[in-house]
Amino acid sequence: MAEPAPAQEFDILVLGGGSGGYAAALRAVQLGQTVGLIEKGKLGGTCLHNGCIPTKALLHSAEIADGARDAAKYGVKASLDSIDMPGVNAYKDGIIAGKYRGLQGLIKSKGITVIEGAGKLTSKDTVEVNGTSYTGKNIILATGSFSKTLPGLEIGGKVITSDQALTMDFVPKSVIILGGGVIGCEFASVWTSFGVDVTIIEALPSLVPNEDASIVKSFERAFKKRGIKFNTGTRFKGVEQNDDGVKATLEDGKTFEADLMLVAVGRGPVTDGLGYEEAGLTMDRGYVITNDRLHTGVGNIYAVGDIVPGLQLAHRGFQQGIFVAEEIAGLKPVIVEDINIPKVTYSDPEIASVGYTEKAAREKLGDDRVETTEYNLAGNGKSSIIGTGGLVKLVREKDGPIVGIHMLGSRMGEQIGEAQLIVNWEAYPEDVAQLVHAHPTQNEALGEAHLALAGKPLHG
Repeated sequence: MAEPAPAQEFDILVLGGGSGGYAAALRAVQLGQTVGLIEKGKLGGTCLHNGCIPTKALLHSAEIADGARDAAKYGVKASLDSIDMPGVNAYKDGIIAGKYRGLQGLIKSKGITVIEGAGKLTSKDTVEVNGTSYTGKNIILATGSFSKTLPGLEIGGKVITSDQALTMDFVPKSVIILGGGVIGCEFASVWTSFGVDVTIIEALPSLVPNEDASIVKSFERAFKKRGIKFNTGTRFKGVEQNDDGVKATLEDGKTFEADLMLVAVGRGPVTDGLGYEEAGLTMDRGYVITNDRLHTGVGNIYAVGDIVPGLQLAHRGFQQGIFVAEEIAGLKPVIVEDINIPKVTYSDPEIASVGYTEKAAREKLGDDRVETTEYNLAGNGKSSIIGTGGLVKLVREKDGPIVGIHMLGSRMGEQIGEAQLIVNWEAYPEDVAQLVHAHPTQNEALGEAHLALAGKPLHG
């Protein structure tokens, strides 16, 4: 019988090479730690290969399609002949391949040991990969998430998740989207731009239910204007499929038919069978429970990203990876709470938000302690030029700082950088109002909104 392979030891062993894992690895080597990075698939994880990057590539192709379709209104003679899905996929895959090569080169150049294979936690300081045990003085769990479905709803055939939707080589005539959150609305936007008849089914009372009520109302109006149909407030019951397509039924008996059904009901944590419970970690519905410093309470094991309850966003995992590397190094990094992490829905129109909604702020501070203002993009020159409507809504503590910023409109996601600085640095409207916002930009809308809340609206 062959001797087992010798154990390999690292200061930090990272299980998972997605946004959280590779960020932790890169920051750790900067801080002088030896790092082993275990990944069973491709470095970059969901975000790079079947999440953020490919969906945004599709959305850009969709924007080009809309530009061609609407060119006449801008005095340009052009027409949209068809959507070439092999061409769209070649463009998308080229972006992914370039970023993947860059990440591989970066990881290699920093001296991080990449361990290929599926890892399993076997003790508080050991992970086994392909029969070999690797030990770490510290372990960071960053195993990410997968596309969820509903109990009893089987994925297959004409019932697909975002994973299959990203590799389709044809444009369907009609699609039912189960789930009106971020993923569902982004695919609804893409397919509508590609000429698909789209219907969204959402059990909750509205689309994008985690956003501010003013944003939701305007967003739903914009989707209706684009011809996107949606049914909210009734739960999904079941789906049948045959050679012709799918038939979805709701609990109230209403039915919808289409070529395909996309299941976009969120993402679940990848933790099953990885040895977490056996190692003594506290688990809840598959999620790893940590303290506010992301420590699991077992040995020197930390968890980051989508397996930790809260927002499932690549940039959250990325920031948490950096945080834990610095925590291990004794730098005592500052905690960024989920409420202050920026969110963007990259549909047309885009939603960008950070901080408290008006409702949440009133619940936290009291009705008489909250002030709001809304600035309509109709007054913004650059928004008129690119042909978008929308708004910027500010939520502040009375006589205090801005606690929430909520924006709607084409390309407004690009304004989230300043917005998250305002909220995280607890700026007052008066602080922002005196700053100069370049003209003509959509960024001016943020400046105008703060002028209004500071009591000196110029274009309101």
